[in-house]
Amino acid sequence: MLPRDSERNHRTGESESKTHEEPKPETKKLKNLSEYAQTLQLAWNGLLVLKNSCFPTSMHILEGDLGVINGLLKDHSSGGKLTQLKIAQRLRLDQPKLDEVTRRIKQGSPNGYAVLLATQSAPGGAGAEGTFPVVEPGLQRRLLRNLVSYLKQKQAAGVISLPVGGAKGRDSTGMLYAFPPCEFSQQYLQSALRTLGKLEEEHMVIVIVKDTA
Repeated sequence: MLPRDSERNHRTGESESKTHEEPKPETKKLKNLSEYAQTLQLAWNGLLVLKNSCFPTSMHILEGDLGVINGLLKDHSSGGKLTQLKIAQRLRLDQPKLDEVTRRIKQGSPNGYAVLLATQSAPGGAGAEGTFPVVEPGLQRRLLRNLVSYLKQKQAAGVISLPVGGAKGRDSTGMLYAFPPCEFSQQYLQSALRTLGKLEEEHMVIVIVKDTA
């Protein structure tokens, strides 16, 4: 009889410890990537531009240094942050090219790089009027998912040389890579994947690296 009793006690002990580990009531279940993004620090809000289309985008920081973003996404004319980023080049998602990006991230660690999650900007969000630039004539405003599907189809990441308009004097320079969902970008979204189970919403992973002298 004794072993059974001890087994039973062991089981009740187990169930008790489980009840103590219940998640706190205030952590509500996140439904999608946009909600997950809201738990991260907002780093940039503006328009990504490709050809004649612009895509309202929010970027939240996943890892790296916010100073890199503030330094490289500066608008020299106003002194504030740039509100528009134009994709002028593409990088094929070939292994050697991706290895090069990984090498630059490692070289830039810990404070010469940043990885961001880019999602569709909520229309009419708080202060949207203040933070959103007026769309230039000739540009058509479209949803971010159109840009994602374009890059997926091209099997490429979008590339932007920073700072926009070229470096002045002692400014640091760098590159921005905009990755559509792919094996490379998923490595930075493991925590989101654990939280949500699956990443259904269209998104991009943005890598910004500062050139090393």
